[in-house]
This record gives sequence, structure tokens and C-alpha cells, in this order.
Amino acid sequence: MLSRKGLIPDDYLLTRLAEDVQQPKFKALKARKARFVAKNGTCNVAHTNIREQGRFLQDVFTTLVDLKWLHTLIIFTMSFLCSWLLFAMVWWLIAFAHGDLDQKGDDFVPCVTDIHSFSSAFLFSIEVQVTIGFGGRMVTEECLSAIVVLIIQNIVGLLINAIMLGCIFMKTAQANRRAETLIFSKHAVISIRNNKLCFMIRLGDLRKSMIISATVRMQVVRRTTTSEGEVVPLDQIDIHMDNPVGTNGIFLVVPLIICHVIDKDSPLYELSPLDLQNNDIEVVVVLEGVVETTGITTQARTSYLSEEILWGQRFVPTISEEEGMYAVDYSKFGNTVRVATPSCSAKKLDEKGGIARFKLQEHATPRPSVRRRRLSLRMKQYSTISPLA
Repeated sequence: MLSRKGLIPDDYLLTRLAEDVQQPKFKALKARKARFVAKNGTCNVAHTNIREQGRFLQDVFTTLVDLKWLHTLIIFTMSFLCSWLLFAMVWWLIAFAHGDLDQKGDDFVPCVTDIHSFSSAFLFSIEVQVTIGFGGRMVTEECLSAIVVLIIQNIVGLLINAIMLGCIFMKTAQANRRAETLIFSKHAVISIRNNKLCFMIRLGDLRKSMIISATVRMQVVRRTTTSEGEVVPLDQIDIHMDNPVGTNGIFLVVPLIICHVIDKDSPLYELSPLDLQNNDIEVVVVLEGVVETTGITTQARTSYLSEEILWGQRFVPTISEEEGMYAVDYSKFGNTVRVATPSCSAKKLDEKGGIARFKLQEHATPRPSVRRRRLSLRMKQYSTISPLA
């Protein structure tokens, strides 16, 4: 198993983001809306005014698994202590009713031997429930009630052990623990790919154990208004993924660039770089799959706000072939480089003739660096001319 700390620097271990790219600074024209999904995958949703709280108690196991570790450990400890104290009281009452607490002769047969006080009854309760036999205290054939209580306490102890140990196991093997080693790029990019304007992100897996049947889904979350005037605060619009296989399934062995073609069916079709910064949109990315080692379904999530989408950039390669093996350099995971990209929406680009027309104009117009080089050569020629006497 690859060590996460050995793959990426310590600065990148705060969240499931594998880079710290300097994003462009834009002046805030208005207050940004709250993020729907945080960068680490947590959903920024608070459930309030829930009147039927009893529904949580109907599913006790899931409620215990969802609790914090401190609360789970407190409940784990208190469940054993309360059961020990409860049955200690029962054993003390049995001994008191039968007269075991009084000093009797050698011919007297108690219900439970060597119970003289509540402390000894409490110790016997612990011995019965956790199956510890010290040999000093035991149940005799004298009292039928003692035998019945012995059976009930063993059953109750097994139930508490099964529930609490199962709860702790599920908390330690939760699917979100596996998602900690599934990383997303901190920024998304928009640039030309295969002669199409595309929205791209990069994701990777830091472990050697694979995610089986991994699928990626994207949604645009934004505030919309219907034709009837209804305001939808969080309208979730699916984004089609460009996959040659025809599905969203991926083979996540090395970092992959997930691409979405901005076409007529895309919610990003009418957005230009300026519109992208002025609109409050959020792109949510969800990666789902089955953990190879445990068979548990896991899910990793992240999101990209408008200011986290870089226009006119693409990701640099991270894979190289070294000594017959493919090496992945995670220090370049989120690095981007500027590329020639139209500074207009995909809709306007199609109206002007598409990418082919843009490339033709790009080759016809000299680049700024070429113009500067030509200007410097002309200035150098003028400087070499000697002045008139």
C-alpha cells in the first residue's frame, strides 16, 4: 500500500486536494452564495425543525454509527456499566430475599455463594456478563430465579457486545475513510481539447488497491427561476461526461483527466469567462466505486465555484516512463499551463464558425511575443545607424 505522506508533501495533507495553485484574484462584485458541497466532500446543509425525532431511535444502529467517536465511546462504556449495575441490584435482591446476606450455619445452601454485600453482587454481575470465572462465586441449584437471571444476563451481555462491537467496526471501516486517499484537483480548467471547448478536472487514487466499477458524475448547482416564476435555490443539472466507452465508468489506476464537452446540451454553453465570474454556479463532482479490499461502496465528493474554474489553462502531464515502469509525479497533480483558448462562450464560438475559425485567426494574427521580437529587431536596426554629422 502506498503511503500518502510519501507521495505528496505535508502541505497537501490538509484536505483531499493535491495542489496549491495560485488562483487569479477577482474583485468581488457581489456576495457569493454559500458553497453546497465543501472541497473535502462534506455537504453544507443543516437540517432544522425536525419534529419527529423518534425516527432516529427506530434505527438505533445507524444512529450510533453516525455519532461522533467521543459520544460512541461514552455510550459504549455506559451501556456496560448500567447493565452491570442493574443485574448487580437483581443479584443482591435475590440474595437478600433468600437470606444469603445473613450469617448461617454450614448446612445452609445460598442461591449464590460468597455474596455478602452489594459490592460482591456487583463483582459477580461482572463475572457473569463477561464470562470471567474466578471460582469464588457461583450459582447453586437452590434458587430457580437465580438460574433464570443468569440466562437473561448472558443473553443481554451478548446483545450489547454484538451491537457495540459491530458499531465500532462499522465506524472504523466506514467508506469515507477510503475516500481520504481519493484526491481531486483544487481547480477545474476550461480549454480546447480535440477541437472542442471542454471543462476538465483531474482526479487520482493514492492507494495501490483499486476502486472497482468506479464512476464519475457531475452536476451544476445554481439558482434558477422556472417559467412560472418559481425560484429553485439549488437546481441540480446533470453534466454529460465525455467517455469513449460510452459510460461514466473509469479505470482509476493513474490520475485521470475527466472531460466534459461544452456543447448545446451543456449548462455551461452560454457562459463566457466574464459570465463565469459574475454568475454564482457550482460544479459538484461525485466519484463512486467499490473498495477492492473490503467490498464496501465508497463515495468521494468535491465542488468547484466560479472563481475556482480557470479559463484558458490545461493540466500538465504527470505520468512518465522510467525503467520499464510508469511513474506518477503527484507534485504536478494540480499544475496547469496557459494555452490558446477563445475568450467567448461556446455558443458564441459556434456562431462564429467554431474552433477551426478560431485557429485560423490565431495563425493569421502574430502572437504578442512575436510582435515584441519584431519590434525589438527594428529598434536594434535603427540604433545601429550612425547619426549624421
